[in-house]
Parts: sequence; structure tokens; C-alpha cells
Amino acid sequence: MAGPGNVRRVGMLAPMQPELQPIVRRLDMEGDGSVYRGRAGDLDVVAILTTIGMVAGAAAAQRILEHNVDWVMVVGIAGGVDRSVPIGGVVVPELVIDRATGGRFRPSHVGSIVPRGILSCGDELITGQDELNGMAARGVVAVDMETAAIAAVCVGAHCPWSVFRGISDYAGEGLVDDALFAMTRPDGTADPEVIARYLEAKPERKQVLVRLAHDTSLATEAAAAAAIDACAALQRTEPA
Repeated sequence: MAGPGNVRRVGMLAPMQPELQPIVRRLDMEGDGSVYRGRAGDLDVVAILTTIGMVAGAAAAQRILEHNVDWVMVVGIAGGVDRSVPIGGVVVPELVIDRATGGRFRPSHVGSIVPRGILSCGDELITGQDELNGMAARGVVAVDMETAAIAAVCVGAHCPWSVFRGISDYAGEGLVDDALFAMTRPDGTADPEVIARYLEAKPERKQVLVRLAHDTSLATEAAAAAAIDACAALQRTEPA
């Protein structure tokens, strides 16, 4: 297992295109839409689009390991549960849990953000306030749909892994509802014609979508910046 200071290649996994593109742009990477290559200082970086969901996350983790990476970073957005974390703030959890299996995984910390709280992962969209209140009481700060599955693969391969998730919205706030989620493609994009029909039926949701797009951009940029900062920290840190 590689440790900080002897990492040569980092793999970055982003579930959606809006999460992947800030990494690609900031590192001036080249690729084919799914797999990109570039450098962060002295480190090689391979970035892969996972698409949404736990099964997709696990499969992407297997693929990134085939690129002989020494460290895996999950980079993207999450729904906030702890509202003390602002929109655009980056969550670096102390613990990641899989809601379906009960699996518990501890990331390897790197970078300047102090880890705190639990990231809860599963395929279902959590919107019920009672459930969210219970999660917050247990120390959950955010939710996503891939990280625990990626963690399980990395742990099995003895590969260090870290998480950088920007808060794009608050779970239960109503910005992302079941109808909107159902219109989202696996890569996080949406068909403009489908969105147009959605807004024709629900014109009151236009401002919601504008706000969500703005806040998602804040979150994806912040997560990408945090991950790249962590790459610099990996180069500065001497082996234990």
C-alpha cells in the first residue's frame, strides 16, 4: 500500500460530467469523455467518469485500479444534512457508511480540510425530514450515491482512498425531487427537451433549476480544487 510521500499516480473518480469537467479543466487533461489523463505537479492523474449509483461506483473503482494508481480520490457533490456546512463547502468525512449493507469505511486523510462527520451512501433519494433528522443526530453530515461502494473496492485492493464532496443542496430541501432525479441521465446530464416539458408542466420550478445549477457549479469547483490541493499535499508529505 502506498503512503503519502511515495504516491506517483492518483486516480480521481467523478460520478457526473459536471463533476468531472472542473478537474479536467483545472489540470488541462486530455481524454475521450470518460477517461482523462494529466498531471498535478509531479503526480500523474487519471480521471474517470463513474456515472451515478453504487453499482456504477464499484465498477469504476475496479477500472481505475487497472490504471495502477497509488491513491484514489472520490470527487463530486453531495446533499447536505448538517446545515452548518454551507453550499459550496467541501465535506471530507471521518467515516463513510453504506446504508444497504451497513459497511463502514474510514478514508485516508490528505489535504488541508479537517475531516468530520459521516457520509451516508445509497441509491435511494433521501427526502423525508424525519429520516434526515435521525441521520443528523447520528453524525451524518452529507449523503451521496457512490462513495461507500468505491471505498469497499479500494479497501479490498489495499489502495488508500479519500473523499472530497462539495455541498450542492440540502437533502430534503426540495430542490432535487423524484421527478427531477428521474430525468437525470446516468452521467448527470439531462435531455433539454425533457427539461423543457418538465418546466412547461411546472413553470414554478424554473427558479429552482437556476439556483440548483448555480449551487452545483460552486460545489463542483470547490470539490475539484480540494482534490487538487490534496495532490499537492501528497507530494509534500514524507513517508511515515
